Amino acid sequence: MRKEFSYADARPSGIVLSETESDIIEAAALKLAAQYADYSLHSTDLLHAVELAAAALPSRVRRALIAFRDESNAAGTLLLRGLPLGSLPATPDRVEDEPAWTEVAVATLGQLMVMSVLGRSISYSDEKSGNLVQDVSPKRGAEKRQENSGSILLELHTEDGFHPAAPHFLSLICLRGDRDGRAATVTGGIGDVLPHLDGETVAALRRPEFRTRFSTSFVHDTDEEVLTPPVPVLSGPEGRPDLRVDFHGTVGTTPAARAALAELEDAVLGSLRGTVLRPGELIILDNRRTVHGRTGFTPRYDGADRWLRRSFALADLRPVLDDLGEGRSHNAITARRPARGLAAAAAA
Repeated sequence: MRKEFSYADARPSGIVLSETESDIIEAAALKLAAQYADYSLHSTDLLHAVELAAAALPSRVRRALIAFRDESNAAGTLLLRGLPLGSLPATPDRVEDEPAWTEVAVATLGQLMVMSVLGRSISYSDEKSGNLVQDVSPKRGAEKRQENSGSILLELHTEDGFHPAAPHFLSLICLRGDRDGRAATVTGGIGDVLPHLDGETVAALRRPEFRTRFSTSFVHDTDEEVLTPPVPVLSGPEGRPDLRVDFHGTVGTTPAARAALAELEDAVLGSLRGTVLRPGELIILDNRRTVHGRTGFTPRYDGADRWLRRSFALADLRPVLDDLGEGRSHNAITARRPARGLAAAAAA
């Protein structure tokens, strides 16, 4: 496992909101919070009201979001700076201490306003109790997990890339930054990487010869590794392909696939962009066009540790309407292929 990532700083390219713009967004969020304080965040009425309130976002921000939604960009990322956060409780270091949405209403509703321009909010009942906006903070005892509750280096991956309804977009808003300045969120966009891959490698990545391990948060009933069926890593248009891979959990099932996966990882590592997020900064990822990860850091568990909040969106809910449970929470995955260990899959 690597100790660090090398990356180009993404902050200079971020869109900066003025203090006045931030105040307007905060006022809209507070108005919503007062009107819907007794509602679940999954409420259709509340989420539709959030979409209407997104008109409070500056037109230049909405224009950038619309362009990103329709065309993405080479890096597959967009950074907004200066979003309002409101008052905040202590950073939760146990799951049971994670706050209700009303305790972080300004940040929560502002983030959902942004995401509503990109698509329709969704969550997964297998993960984070199906919360529509999820806390990303270091948890006691989880330091070494390859999940967002850990604090070791988080390997580059497509978010929930094993899932048949993986999110199209995800965002991370920073409520508190890492005081040591070590925890960098990094991304590797296929648009940056593709020019560095030869034709043979691209062809191999487009063949269905890769399997990805399910995250442990989605597999609660077995200690055995659960893998996807064989799928390609690259798909879609030749010049603007989609990317789905987890460099910690994806294996090639043939020698050519394994060689192509190694070439892809080297190219991604040479094209990373990232930043140590600061309070009020929100990074948006096109989950079909980029992988992301995080450098390691040392939590102190004193209520002031790094704290992000994450949300997902799909471009269209209609394909998954029959799979939704409460509100926008995708039902648990019940039909899984028989598990085989990664070593066995790699040797196949």
